[in-house]
Order: sequence, then structure tokens, then C-alpha cells
Amino acid sequence: MAKGLYHYLREAWKNPRELDLWRQRLIEWRKTDAVVKVDKPLRLDRARTLGYKAKKGFVIFRVRVKRGGRKRPRPTKKGRRSKRQTLRKILSMNYRWVAEQRVARKYKQLEVLNSYWVAQDGRYYWYEVILVNPEAPEIKNDKHLAWIANRKHKGRAFRGLTSAGKKSRGLRKKGKGAEKARPSRRAQSREREFKKSRAN
Repeated sequence: MAKGLYHYLREAWKNPRELDLWRQRLIEWRKTDAVVKVDKPLRLDRARTLGYKAKKGFVIFRVRVKRGGRKRPRPTKKGRRSKRQTLRKILSMNYRWVAEQRVARKYKQLEVLNSYWVAQDGRYYWYEVILVNPEAPEIKNDKHLAWIANRKHKGRAFRGLTSAGKKSRGLRKKGKGAEKARPSRRAQSREREFKKSRAN
């Protein structure tokens, strides 16, 4: 049976470091801005799987995220403070979710549909984020995408409603063993505190 273009694209991206342009691409990307608009998705097969369509209303951005932990902010009050207070702090959210939030914060009129990994080196991760203009008539008239124009989907990236956000919140698992993940970890902790105060 003949295999199509997307099959060979998927196979090529299983070992991306073996691609001819990999090293040259990373050298160029390090010199560019952290958020860059691109004309077409680099991984067309992955973008199409996640809902991308080559029509008006869709925008693709490549986002660079620095690897490693984040530091705690320095205390604002004067006086001696322990140097241990600014040691590295690992975020509870994954890098892809961070990338989605950064591009969503920069382009507030667009909504994040999804994202995917494209490259990494020792210092950075690069992701391509698919954004949608919910006010575009092409999106509102698309029966598969009209839902994103609804107000309840506003700010999806900040509320952890994207795929990366749900994974980071522990919502990929259901049933036994995942009782404390829903509706959110914060809601569960507040409920425990409330029950504890009622018991006392």
C-alpha cells in the first residue's frame, strides 16, 4: 500500500537530529527573538493532527523557552537575607505550557489552540504554538472550530485548558488514584482545609 506525505514526515521527526538542517537551524534560531511568527508549521503532520488548517484565522508562532529552574525573586526589604532564598526553584508547570502562556500574553486577541515541540539544545526549548483568531469569520463558520469563539474558552492557556496545561495539572489520568486532581489541586487542598476547620 502506498504511503503518503504525512507518513514520511512522521518518520523523519522520530530522529530529528539526523536531519541535515538540524544544526544550522538551531544556530539561526538562537539569534532570533524569543517569539517569532512563522509562515508555515515546521511539523505539518503534527500541526494538522492538533487542529491546524491552512486558512485565515490561524497563526503559528515559534517560542523559545530557557531550560533549567527559575529563581525566587529577591526580598524587597533591606537587611541581610540568606543566599539560599534565591536558589533555583522548579516550576510545577511544564515548558510547553510556559511557552503557550508567553505567546498568549503577547497576543491577547488570539487564543491558543495547541502546541508541539520542534527543537531543543543544552540551553533552550523551542515550541510551535497554534493560535486562532476567534473573531475571524472563517473560524466562526467552521463547525469544528466555532467552539473557540465562545467566551467561556477565553484565556485557555492561562487557565490550564490546553493539552499541555491539562497534562501539567495531572488531568490525563482518570478514576482510581486521580481523585485529588479534580477539579484542581488547589480546590482539593482548600476543601481539606475547610473540613479540618469544621472538625475543630
